[in-house]
Amino acid sequence: MPGGEISLSAVVVPDATAAEVERPPLSAIVKHVAQAILVANVVPSVLFYACLSAGNIWLALTSALLWCYGAMAWRMSTGRAVSGLLVLTLIGLTGKTIFAFATNSTSFYFWQPALTEVAVAFLFAGSLLTARPLVARVAGDFYPMDDDLHARPRIQQLFWRLTLLWAFIVGAKAAVSVWLLSTVSTTTYASLKSVIAPTTAVVGAVVTVLIAVHAARREGLLPGRGPVPVLA
Repeated sequence: MPGGEISLSAVVVPDATAAEVERPPLSAIVKHVAQAILVANVVPSVLFYACLSAGNIWLALTSALLWCYGAMAWRMSTGRAVSGLLVLTLIGLTGKTIFAFATNSTSFYFWQPALTEVAVAFLFAGSLLTARPLVARVAGDFYPMDDDLHARPRIQQLFWRLTLLWAFIVGAKAAVSVWLLSTVSTTTYASLKSVIAPTTAVVGAVVTVLIAVHAARREGLLPGRGPVPVLA
């Protein structure tokens, strides 16, 4: 431009647009969710089942627990964020393992999580009656959330539906666990649980991502897809 003049729109508009596009792509979101499930659910279950197959239930208990503590220590020492899923898994495993060693019995180790799952299912369902369902409270672990996103009607509906979905998933898993504990041996239950737990987590995560992606595209939150938000 003559005289070295700079258009205000040339400076302001690109900045506003850039701020809007700084949303992670779908591939990054899926990768993040997959890593969280792998670390917090799949690997501990595989370790537990492998040690149990070797005939040592106590080694199975401690190996899964040590993996979770190691994963958390590594993420903290390298400055990486620790997912809420890993924290929940670690808390549950710690309590169950301590009690199992203190009582020298593995029965409670398997009954306690089944009863906990019943409580968690009710927690998911009960949070539907609050202003912010449970999924909305942990969504920041998987996607950068701000007040604007939380306030969008479609996003609020998404969180409500996903909370209802997980209330059903956890409740169904709890019912199956209680039934198995009442009908099969502890060893058989442990083997089945090592398959059921990660499978449920993966299937639930896939369904959750599919539903969330549909809502995100309608809101224009995925780069290159959906409507472009109008900037003020």
